[in-house]
Amino acid sequence: MSAPVAVVLAAGKSTRMKSSLPKVLHEVCGRPMIDFVLDAARAAGIRRQVVIVGHEGQQVKAALAHSPGIEFALQAEQKGTGHAVMMCRDNLRQHDGAVLILTGDAPLMRASSFTALLDDFNNEQAACVIGTALTENNFGLGRIVRDQQGEFVKIVEQKDATPEEAAIREINVGCYVFDCRALFESLDRIEPNNKQKEYYLTDCCGILRGEGKRVVASRRLDIVEALGVNTRAQLADVHQALQRDFFSTLMADGVTIVDPAQTTIDLRARIGADTVIHPCTTISGPAVIGANCRIGPHAHIGPKAVLADGTVVAPFQSIG
Repeated sequence: MSAPVAVVLAAGKSTRMKSSLPKVLHEVCGRPMIDFVLDAARAAGIRRQVVIVGHEGQQVKAALAHSPGIEFALQAEQKGTGHAVMMCRDNLRQHDGAVLILTGDAPLMRASSFTALLDDFNNEQAACVIGTALTENNFGLGRIVRDQQGEFVKIVEQKDATPEEAAIREINVGCYVFDCRALFESLDRIEPNNKQKEYYLTDCCGILRGEGKRVVASRRLDIVEALGVNTRAQLADVHQALQRDFFSTLMADGVTIVDPAQTTIDLRARIGADTVIHPCTTISGPAVIGANCRIGPHAHIGPKAVLADGTVVAPFQSIG
């Protein structure tokens, strides 16, 4: 068996964001959102990643040019998620093992969740593992239907759900692990039998189950991880979620952030204990700030800054 490979869907336009920039290159916390997805996959031990590009694909390639283990496949026409995965057939022709399929616009996904899904794939000897989460706010999301024994039956979309199915709280988050050979065999069988005339990756799950292969719905993610970005408002929500987690870590490590709501800190920054960050301060890129520093208010610390212990950055001062 080959080591797991990640396939990252990154061909989408920024239609609802009203932007010419590819959606996955919009930044959160100072970095393109796809960087967070790729980092989480690497942290889960996945060294080879196939990024499927389309709209303004050269921009995506340029942005990821220095990322390790990246290769690309082109989806020249956007005909659905299943069609996108079809485009990496040549990349995976020699692969024999797990394929983790991710979306490049879901930067809150965690490495621990990917590891859990891969473990389930191996332990269950599955052809497919579907990542799921629980939520009360399930409107518009694909429901996971199980039988009386708790086994996966199907994914039902909002428009097709019965009242009983619409009440299901377990939803598909768009993260999967497939056996590579089973994946492409099922992709060969899907049809664009929908109003959008698109090929849906979710149809592969039903095809594999219908063939008697093991398909597992694995409740390994939380609903926060499932937050993808289709609008600028959602981009701001993701930024705030990442900042909250990072600020919690910094404060647990002894950093005082006087007013988190009025502070922006790049997740690559390193800050020593007993440093105080005053309101309206921005810390960009991989800045290094020592211990017992006083920053701001209204200060800007740039990505090249390296501040020694005890440094005082005056209000409205910019360094680095």
